[in-house]
Amino acid sequence: MLRVAVVGSGPSGCYTAQSLVQQDPAVLVDVLDRLPCPYGLVRYGVAPDHEKIKSLQNSLRTVLEHERVRFLGGVQVGPGGVPAARLRELYHAVVYCVGAAADRRLGIPGEDLRGSWSATEFVSWYSAHPDVVADGFVRGARAAVVIGVGNVAVDVTRMLARGAAELSPTDMPEAALGSLAASEVARVHMVGRRGPSQARFTTKELRELSTLPDTRVTVNPAELELDPDYVDPSALPAARRRNVEVLRGWATAPSSGGRHHLRLRFFLRPVELLADGDRVCGVRLERTAPDGHGGLTGTGRYEEIEAQLVLRSVGYRGVPLDGLPFDPEHGTVPHVGGRVVRGGVPAPGEYVAGWIKRGPTGVIGTNRPCAKETATSLLADAPDLVHRNVPDDPLAALGAEGCAPVEWAGWQAIERAEAALGASLGRGVVKLPDWQSLLAAADRGSAL
Repeated sequence: MLRVAVVGSGPSGCYTAQSLVQQDPAVLVDVLDRLPCPYGLVRYGVAPDHEKIKSLQNSLRTVLEHERVRFLGGVQVGPGGVPAARLRELYHAVVYCVGAAADRRLGIPGEDLRGSWSATEFVSWYSAHPDVVADGFVRGARAAVVIGVGNVAVDVTRMLARGAAELSPTDMPEAALGSLAASEVARVHMVGRRGPSQARFTTKELRELSTLPDTRVTVNPAELELDPDYVDPSALPAARRRNVEVLRGWATAPSSGGRHHLRLRFFLRPVELLADGDRVCGVRLERTAPDGHGGLTGTGRYEEIEAQLVLRSVGYRGVPLDGLPFDPEHGTVPHVGGRVVRGGVPAPGEYVAGWIKRGPTGVIGTNRPCAKETATSLLADAPDLVHRNVPDDPLAALGAEGCAPVEWAGWQAIERAEAALGASLGRGVVKLPDWQSLLAAADRGSAL
């Protein structure tokens, strides 16, 4: 049997495992994750009110319950855990599916003020990621600025406008639900440095903003018309043309009332976060304009927007992995067809899939063909890999490295504990919010 370790249990990791066992009946796959819970960004990145997308967990579950696939949570690969070189000794092949763990920064003065966060930190908080230590995101805030015009920016904007009645049925942790229910944030500006035709949100996500109760959405027609492709959208791809149509409708619709006011802004780039003591109190922005060559130019005209909360949503970036080569320009691991490349030559037994392979692009489904390509490369190499001596079962060796893996029974115990917590609160399933409660629940399950 060919033993493969897949590092990361999000969509790219699960699809890689699925492709391997579907293509070859002589493969055993261990899917490792540093968290005790599987599913990666499907669990900790999809907005809690998007139940349809979150239901993708059901198909990922089917992969992890396959007879030749094993989930091992709580396994850190790299510093503080199992060295990558040691992992390579325990398996015939290792596939890294670790995503893009870092947020891009704005690189402007004031970015580290209190009240300035990455959107990922905010998402992790309301998604109960156990690494989150902060909880004062909305405390004392009346107005917010979200920098970015992609789907994550739309998600966090929508969460700031949701009420307790809408959020209570979700799996949002109780502390985040209480904070957002008590939030006084009434105005949210979502700001993009480019025009409406270049925004990265999907039309479905965009339209959802106008369906929020007690909320009005406005756009500035003059800003929209700075974009030549807004004025004449005939040459745009269909998806972006639909976005333009939605924005055009909002620009011409009569303004309505509502406690929350969401305002979409375009052709503005942040140049400084303004301070009141050590806390952010506003954003200084420069008006931009198309330069006629596909880029932007600054106009030297500025404006300031009040904000006690600033969330940047300007993209992700991969980080170097223990013992692997890294391309700092693209934030990816160099590869050919998923095979890790060292010194210009594919390294036998080392592979990548997902964002760490191709960069943070595409949607969840994009990971399927990406994973299949990597799995196909690995299986083509299998005759040269399978002759290496590896343990019959790496689990004992992982334990010797100080790991105490959370197996599938432990994850099922976490699920039961989250269902019980929700029932005790008069809600549905409610996520356990910290490492201690997750591991305690997993331990109870392992003892059964």
